[in-house]
Amino acid sequence: NPLQNAPAAERHTCQNLKILSEQLPASGRALEIASGTGQHAVAFAQNFPGITWHPSDPEANARASIDARGQQAGLKNLEPPLDIDVTQERWPDTLERPFDAVLAINLIHIAPWAVCTGLLRGAGELLGAGGLLYLYGPYKKDGGHTAASNVRFEAWLQAQNPEFGVRDIGDVEREANKHGLRLDDAFPMPANNFSLILRKESGRDLHQPS
Repeated sequence: NPLQNAPAAERHTCQNLKILSEQLPASGRALEIASGTGQHAVAFAQNFPGITWHPSDPEANARASIDARGQQAGLKNLEPPLDIDVTQERWPDTLERPFDAVLAINLIHIAPWAVCTGLLRGAGELLGAGGLLYLYGPYKKDGGHTAASNVRFEAWLQAQNPEFGVRDIGDVEREANKHGLRLDDAFPMPANNFSLILRKESGRDLHQPS
């Protein structure tokens, strides 16, 4: 059975839907990076029928799960999963642009920093002016953890791989700014997570001295 299931994905999905309902356009194209089991992708496609959803994952077994879920759901606005590894220098070149939204849920803490930089670089290229980059997960704020549980969580993450870790919102924002993305909002979410809302600036703003 290719279907994979992540209990946490169910919990996060309804919280993400609430924020996304206020941030997404009524219609357009959205790309999800590291869609995992496909639970988010199906829920998003069901709840935002005017948007064409493009899930993706670098792992073949994850893509098989996304595919199986998508076929089960029978949604016309959910595309087959793409094989995308954001650490590949030219990963956006294979995609038709612009996208109206790029999403990555619970990704950048369980990945090396190169995944975050590759994601931000690609989103800067793929999003049209005003396009949404939506990031969800645990974050540090102003250099410090926002909850004791996140201190323990980060220690556990770094025991799996020293390159993993809870990122600081400020570090993400500084990196995003290099690619014409500005941080609009950081919503505190349940379980000590945040939803970060970043927007692509229009081209004329990109090269003006700050």
